[in-house]
Amino acid sequence: MLLSYLLFERGFTRELIALGVEDARARADEAEISRRELTTQTRLAAASDLLDKIGADFAEAKAQAEEVEGDLAALPEAKSARAALDQARAVAAEARRREAEARAAIERLTHETARRRERLSSISLEERAWRKRSADAAAQQVALIERRSALAAEIDGLAARPAMIAAESEALGAAIAGAAEACRRSADALAIGERQLREATDASRLADHAMGEARERLARLEGLRDGANEALARLARDIRERMGAAPEALAEIAGVAGDKIPADPAETAARLDRLTRERDGMGPVNLMAETEAAEVETRIADLQRERADLTEAIARLRHGIAALDREVRQRLTAAFEQLDRHFAELFTKLFGGGKAQLRLVDNDDPLAAGLEIMASPPGKRLQTLSLLSGGEQALTALALLFAAFLTNPAPVCVLDEVDAPLDDANVDRFCSLVGEIADTTGTRFLVVTHHRITMARVDRLFGVTMAERGVSQLVSVDLARAARMRQTA
Repeated sequence: MLLSYLLFERGFTRELIALGVEDARARADEAEISRRELTTQTRLAAASDLLDKIGADFAEAKAQAEEVEGDLAALPEAKSARAALDQARAVAAEARRREAEARAAIERLTHETARRRERLSSISLEERAWRKRSADAAAQQVALIERRSALAAEIDGLAARPAMIAAESEALGAAIAGAAEACRRSADALAIGERQLREATDASRLADHAMGEARERLARLEGLRDGANEALARLARDIRERMGAAPEALAEIAGVAGDKIPADPAETAARLDRLTRERDGMGPVNLMAETEAAEVETRIADLQRERADLTEAIARLRHGIAALDREVRQRLTAAFEQLDRHFAELFTKLFGGGKAQLRLVDNDDPLAAGLEIMASPPGKRLQTLSLLSGGEQALTALALLFAAFLTNPAPVCVLDEVDAPLDDANVDRFCSLVGEIADTTGTRFLVVTHHRITMARVDRLFGVTMAERGVSQLVSVDLARAARMRQTA
């Protein structure tokens, strides 16, 4: 612990030294910046004097130029006057140049002075920060000195601890030896008691086993007795049910004396079985046979009548199904032809040429056939929809959608971002087609879009804005009314 404290103290001392070095460096930087600021201010004063001098020279040159111009006007010779005028103008231009350079130097020195002052401010802030850190380090040093004193006192107290620990160790050794002797005596007594307990447990286990076997034999014998009693009772019950007599009367019925047992029980059993079968073969006497026969005949007549009604109903249902299938096929064929015609026309409008058609495939029956879309954009051969590009597939799908819509128009049609995969030219064609369908069928189209061309072609524009966070506002513009107002303005 003392070693770690010394290492910490050394590290803290090094940190204090480093802080002092950085403080001295900051003071040197501050002195250098102050010196540079003084130099800059001196240069600025000299530049101001130079600027004043240049201004005076410029005024003098201007006066000379005016004097020369006056002399030039008074002189009869134009060449000497022109030369003097050019010389004055050159002097004036040189004065202007020197004035511009002086102004630029003054601005540069002003900016440099501002930067130096900002640097002085930052150095002052850093100096205050380092002073605060130095004060904190001094306080921490005082705390560490106090802690070192406390640790020294603790070390002195711990120096006397080994002797006390040695004495306690000797006393504990003696106590451990006594406890070990007592533990050995207890272990011997425990071993003797465990051996006696084991012998008694073995004897008890043998006795329990013998008693369990006796109980099992008793239960087995009681089960056999109960089974024999149940068999005897069941046999007596069977005799009463089958023979209609008590078991004691069987000997008399069989023609056997009560004190004599038949010589062959198997023969007797076979005879009994044969007689029983003969009786059962005759069957019981059914007094309700005629009534039951009449009921069965009535039921058969009802079933035959219901069968005839069902047969007639099935025939009518099959005839209706056949007629319905014919009508459905006719309507489907007519609708398919109309849809194919609209699809071909709309495909040509959207693509600016080409051709397309719908085919029923996989079956001759229109109700079970599949639909195949064949399209041929301008410059391409006729092929299936899956072989076209993404934009071509989108235009083809739009043509099929509007063809179905023209086949069965509706008062309202909602289009949700159907122009997303289209370029500007195709979007313009799409908008023109929507306008034609709206004018032809009178349908109101609700178009959800983010495309600027589509928004420019609609009659009324609705939008949702969020002027404040979490607060939405609906905005609408009647473009058709705005266009009419512009035309009338």
